[in-house]
Amino acid sequence: MTFGGRSTATVPAGAPILSDPVDLRTAALSRLTISLYLPGRVDTATCHGTFHTLGWLIPGDATALISPPADAAPLAAQALITAVEVQPEAPTRAIAVLGDSRVDGMGSTPGTDRRWTDRLAERLAAHGGKTRCVVNQGISGNRILNDGIGTAALARFDRDILATPGLGHVVIAVGNDLVFSFAPRTEETAAFLSMFPGTPVGVDDVIAAHLQLVARARAHGVKVHAATIAPYGGSEMYSAEGDKAREQINTWIRTSDTFDGVLDFDAVWRDPADSTHIRGDLHMGDNLHGNDAGYAALAESIDLSLFN
Repeated sequence: MTFGGRSTATVPAGAPILSDPVDLRTAALSRLTISLYLPGRVDTATCHGTFHTLGWLIPGDATALISPPADAAPLAAQALITAVEVQPEAPTRAIAVLGDSRVDGMGSTPGTDRRWTDRLAERLAAHGGKTRCVVNQGISGNRILNDGIGTAALARFDRDILATPGLGHVVIAVGNDLVFSFAPRTEETAAFLSMFPGTPVGVDDVIAAHLQLVARARAHGVKVHAATIAPYGGSEMYSAEGDKAREQINTWIRTSDTFDGVLDFDAVWRDPADSTHIRGDLHMGDNLHGNDAGYAALAESIDLSLFN
């Protein structure tokens, strides 16, 4: 990799840097590994703090290695690299997914690409026809209206979603605003909720935020879809007031005709015996996040014709 023809680069503070094109053919659904050599101390670095995409820390310049050596230390984060842009051979449209931990894949098997967005990409590739790629912009703990873990979705929307090359569709799947606003303040939740400052929000606030995202996306000529918020009864974040707000938001998503399509994840995950809970075989054990089977069920439920 080179940057303006040079083999080294300094990343401007707070700004991205784009490499020169690399002549490397890749098949659909390929997994790429990018090696960076950092010769000096790095005190701060952008990263996606999740264990779903695994990396390695290796002493010295290991950029020429094909596989990590035995003394490589696991890196449970995606550091420094924001994205890889690919030049497709056929006209391609991107589906960018704005989401929280359920989009980020919390609860899926690390390093195996078992998020629902991965499964959706696999379904689209097998389906044939027009080429569609799926861009996962989920951040665990993310919210629409307030910062916390990651910049608020309204604030990062232009950077993470609208700037996506070839953007054709946006999927909004963020449910944390209500979950955190109505969560019980207990000893178990206090430390976690302390990471999420900001004024609690209500149903009208969340609806207004969705309408803002829809308007901004449509101004760029893209279609907008929304996912209903799946249940979370039995988790330490659950409250009856929060669940009532969740149902109100879901009713609005389903019936308002605001969106080009609805991904009804609530209907897929809810337990027929108790609609406030996720089915026991579909969550990771915390009554909040999916497991591999749960995320596969979400992907299988999506009508692929929405992305025509």
